[in-house]
Amino acid sequence: MTQTAIPYHFIRGGTSRGPYFRRSDLPDDEATLSDVLMAVVGAGHPLNIDGVGGGNAVTTKVAMLSRSAREDCDIDYFFAQVAVEKREVDYRPTCGNILVGVGPAAIEMGLVAAQDGETQVRIHAVNTGAVVNALVQTPGGRVTYEGDFEIAGVPGSAAPIRLDFMETVGSVTGALLPTGNLRDEIDGIEVTCMDVAMPVMFARAEDFGLTGYETQSELDANRAFFDKVEPIRLKAGALMGLGDVSKSVAPKITLLAKPAHGGSITARYFMPWSTHPSMAVTGAQCIAACAILPGTVADGLSDGLEGTPAPVTVAIEHASGTFEVLVDFGPAEGGIDIRSAGLVRTARLIARGEVMVPTTIWDGTR
Repeated sequence: MTQTAIPYHFIRGGTSRGPYFRRSDLPDDEATLSDVLMAVVGAGHPLNIDGVGGGNAVTTKVAMLSRSAREDCDIDYFFAQVAVEKREVDYRPTCGNILVGVGPAAIEMGLVAAQDGETQVRIHAVNTGAVVNALVQTPGGRVTYEGDFEIAGVPGSAAPIRLDFMETVGSVTGALLPTGNLRDEIDGIEVTCMDVAMPVMFARAEDFGLTGYETQSELDANRAFFDKVEPIRLKAGALMGLGDVSKSVAPKITLLAKPAHGGSITARYFMPWSTHPSMAVTGAQCIAACAILPGTVADGLSDGLEGTPAPVTVAIEHASGTFEVLVDFGPAEGGIDIRSAGLVRTARLIARGEVMVPTTIWDGTR
């Protein structure tokens, strides 16, 4: 045979999609693993024409699952962000949208036994150490994808999947405010650097001459903005203790503005070299924390959150609609203690079978 067959499930999780694998079906060493994942996705071409990627960062994501080594979790979820046009794989961040599909995938793969009615899947996000409880609809002991719950950025409706994120503060850097400051000034722009589920650099849209209400296509066409913001992101990454982030998607970039449609705050989220078409699950949690914490660049932009007792629902207006995060928090020295962040998303199994990679890349030997 000239190709190696790898079993996989192809799942939409939230507003992302990609292949879900058993970790045991992939090579052990990271270098070979990266070559395999790039071959699967078709990295290095704008259309990912030689793989199953979709030519966008939200469609070049990979989930790798195994039974958890932790006693308090069922599944270890290892995430990879494969680049679209570059031949690169980033294992530093996690992805909350792809995580939405982890519960259903674990059940479909036989890693977790389904219960009649609903099945709880306790997930350990290996990349960041976060723990997430997922509640999957399993009437009759089988995953159902049909339902009437809708999320912005995905057509139609599907069965709801409840996610409760725990232990997300300092997910990568070990601190809520990795620079030690509520605000930093970089190249004349005020930013807030936070790490809740995902390291994010926040700034006000108006400080870049933007309204914050621009569409995805308008922002992606504004290359002057990306030319200006990327050097700031690189310096923010160094200040956050992340080192050289020129080839890493973390920290992400988020521009904030006042809400325009009755929500709590408006945000445009970047991945970071293009605009997210809707909103990242991990990014939404960090945005909610930034909106709640006094003294950040979100001050004066968030509507109805000042003095609100926990838990509080933060409605984030994004490029495709609104994303709600229920945040339970309390006071803490130097900021706030995020106890948990809850949200509801959907997923759908699109395909399953085998994906092929050339044996010159991997012959199946682990």
